Amino acid sequence: MWSIGELAAQAGVTVKTVRFYSDRGLLPEAARSAGGHRRYGPEALDRLRTIRSLRTLDLPVPEVGRILDQEGALEDAIAGQLRELGTRMAALRWREAALHLLQDCAPEDRAARLRLIGGMSTPPTTAALARFWRQWLPPRLPARLTSTIIEHAVPQPPSDPTPAQVLTFAQLHAFVSGPCHGGRGQHQPAAHRRDEGYRPAVLYDGLIEAYALASPPLLTQRAPHEGQALDCFVAAYAHASGTRDTPAFRRRLSGVLAADPRIDRYWHLTAELTDPSEPTAGAAHDWLCAALDAQIAEPAS
Repeated sequence: MWSIGELAAQAGVTVKTVRFYSDRGLLPEAARSAGGHRRYGPEALDRLRTIRSLRTLDLPVPEVGRILDQEGALEDAIAGQLRELGTRMAALRWREAALHLLQDCAPEDRAARLRLIGGMSTPPTTAALARFWRQWLPPRLPARLTSTIIEHAVPQPPSDPTPAQVLTFAQLHAFVSGPCHGGRGQHQPAAHRRDEGYRPAVLYDGLIEAYALASPPLLTQRAPHEGQALDCFVAAYAHASGTRDTPAFRRRLSGVLAADPRIDRYWHLTAELTDPSEPTAGAAHDWLCAALDAQIAEPAS
C-alpha cells in the first residue's frame, strides 16, 4: 500500500494532482491508515497513468470518469474529440483565409470586404442559404422534394478555403440575406404563384429529371438543342399546369420563362464553389431555356 506521496512519486506527479483526482472520484483509495491518511494499491498507479494520458488529449474530467467506468466510452470520446477538433481547425482555416483576403486586397476595398466577412460566421453555416430556398420555393411542396432541391442547390463551405472562396461564400451569404430576395409575391416565378393553377410538386419533380438529362451536354459544352432533356423540361411545365405539350404551349412557355424573375447571381456564385463536373441547376435551366428558344426560332418545315 502506498501513501499519497509515494503514489505521486511513482507516477511522477505532484501530491496535489493525486489529491485532485481522488477528491473527484477518479482515483479511489484502497484504505486509510490508522491516522486517517489515504492509502493506494498498485492498481492505482495504472489508473493514474491512464487518467494523465486522457487529460493530455484535453478530455474534460467528467469525460475521463465516464471512460474509466464505462466500457466503450473511450471510442465515443475519441470520435467526439475528433469532431470538435475538426470544427475548430475548420474555423482556423477560414479565419486564416479571411485574413489573407483582407491583407492582399487594395486598401480601398478592405472596408467592403470586412463587412462581407463580418456578415457570416467562421466557418460559415448554410442556414441562410437553406432559408432562402424555403422562402423562394412555392409553398406546400412535399418535404422530401424541398429537401432534395435544397441539397442540390446549396453549396457546402469548403473545409480548407482559399481567400477567393471566402469572398465568394461571403458574397453568396450577403445575396441570400438581402431584403429583396426570397419573399413570396411579385419576386417569384409565375409557376410559384397560386393563381396560376400550377401543381408545384409535379413541376419540380419533372425539372429535377430534366436538369439531370441536360448535364451531359452541358459538360461537353454542346450547344443547346432539342431532344429528350428539352422534352422532359417542357413536359414538366405542361403537366404541372394540366395542359398538353404543343407548339403553341412551347411558344407561350418561352415567353413566361423569359419574363420570370431570375437569381443568376446566386447560380454564378454557387458555380464558383462547386465541382465543375456537376453543373448547377441554374446552368441547366439556362441551357434548356436556350434550347427552347432555339427550337421556337426555327422556321417551320
